[in-house]
Amino acid sequence: MHTVVVRTSGTTPEDVIAVARHNAKVELSAEALAALARAREIVDALAAKPEPVYGVSTGFGALASRHISPELRAQLQRNIVRSHAAGMGPRVEREVVRALMFLRLKTVASGHTGVRPSVAQTMADVLNAGITPVVHEYGSLGCSGDLAPLSHCALTLMGEGDAEGPDGVVKPAGELLAAAGITPVELREKEGLALLNGTDGMLGMLCMAIADLKKLYTSADITAALSLEALLGTEKVLAPELHAIRPHPGQGASAANMLAVLKDSGLTGHFQEEEAPRVQDAYSVRCAPQVNGAGRDTIAYALTVAERELASAVDNPVVLADGRVESNGNFHGAPVAYVLDFLAIVAADLGSIAERRTDRLLDKNRSHGLPPFLADDAGVDSGLMIAQYTQAALVSEMKRLAVPASADSIPSSAMQEDHVSMGWSAARKLRTAVDNLTRIIAVELYAATRGIELRKGLTPAPASQAAIAAARAAGVQGPGPDRYLAPDLAAADAFVREGKLVAAVEPVTGPLA
Repeated sequence: MHTVVVRTSGTTPEDVIAVARHNAKVELSAEALAALARAREIVDALAAKPEPVYGVSTGFGALASRHISPELRAQLQRNIVRSHAAGMGPRVEREVVRALMFLRLKTVASGHTGVRPSVAQTMADVLNAGITPVVHEYGSLGCSGDLAPLSHCALTLMGEGDAEGPDGVVKPAGELLAAAGITPVELREKEGLALLNGTDGMLGMLCMAIADLKKLYTSADITAALSLEALLGTEKVLAPELHAIRPHPGQGASAANMLAVLKDSGLTGHFQEEEAPRVQDAYSVRCAPQVNGAGRDTIAYALTVAERELASAVDNPVVLADGRVESNGNFHGAPVAYVLDFLAIVAADLGSIAERRTDRLLDKNRSHGLPPFLADDAGVDSGLMIAQYTQAALVSEMKRLAVPASADSIPSSAMQEDHVSMGWSAARKLRTAVDNLTRIIAVELYAATRGIELRKGLTPAPASQAAIAAARAAGVQGPGPDRYLAPDLAAADAFVREGKLVAAVEPVTGPLA
């Protein structure tokens, strides 16, 4: 486990995942501590002046017109955290909350927020102690930041509210801080506002979704190749020269992956040797590189947006290098929200095409010689009939999750915040979509491997043999009479989710894109 050093220039997706998922330690660089001190001097100077400055000596949002006297400003900062910690619903996952806290620390360390170095250090200490604030599902509109989620995190820094300890037990935050030797912060001018005014929740979920989808798209290339093989399709459509004349990079990468998996297959190319020869394979087989590849290109674009946001200082107001403290709209989550929704769309389409291949494998009229539903004794056995029902139900939900959250906006704060991004909502539904897509690919894997094994007398590609052997060793059982299917499907899900499918074929194919 390495240490992630937080600097003024932002962070990387890899660092977000290291902290969120792998409990990497966090350390503030000397550069960041110096930038924090410089910005705080500016805020302190403005706080001493009689002129009101938004976020320093005024109220917030629709209440920004009130000038707050010095003796009430600490109370103001505490109050904004307490009042904004108004989330409801189920708890958000630990990895999401850790990403949220780390990314807020990233912006604080930029030197553009005016937060004291001691507050930033406490944020790092809480992360390093494994203390995770209790954050709820609902409370962010994706504008003015992920307000309620970030407020619950700030509440923990104050020693208030509830949090989960390193042992997984939820206790009062004050008790957990005391046990870790951490002193709660006493917020001063601007600090409460700075701790809750960012796109950190939606951005953290975007980074994790991108990482998960990259792996899933490689798995989907493999299962598409396995389905092509089980259906006795042709690999000629994967030829590099065909994809070179439509040079979308994702398409070329997916075709190359499929071709590598199918190398030396004894099942491909039989599509013109049957009683009803085919001129072409069905779209779900023939166009897999085009669909999978378009999703890959979308992921690449989403990564570009994520990297820009990771390099950003998102707060309002911000402290500029020339000493100005200026209001702005950089907290609006639109750039992140759009790509979160875009990823949900391509994930739904990938799930849809995978389900169509599964259905084709099970249909005796379209499977080119496979038994109905891949059953051992069709009629006595139902085979994988209901496994496809489950897959279809998942696909149907994926389509609903693909409806964009960012196309909606609902006004708040007495019409001061009258257009919002709904980026947090886009991120939450994308997490469900990624989970569902994993299951959909797992069902295709289950069907395709069974279909290949039922092609007696034909030798699968070496990579396919490796995938089948590894799946069987992991508890994904092969053909045979009907049995309790849920454990098999759960084993297939884990096999895909944990990256074991890709790991099984790469020793044969070499690294896949």
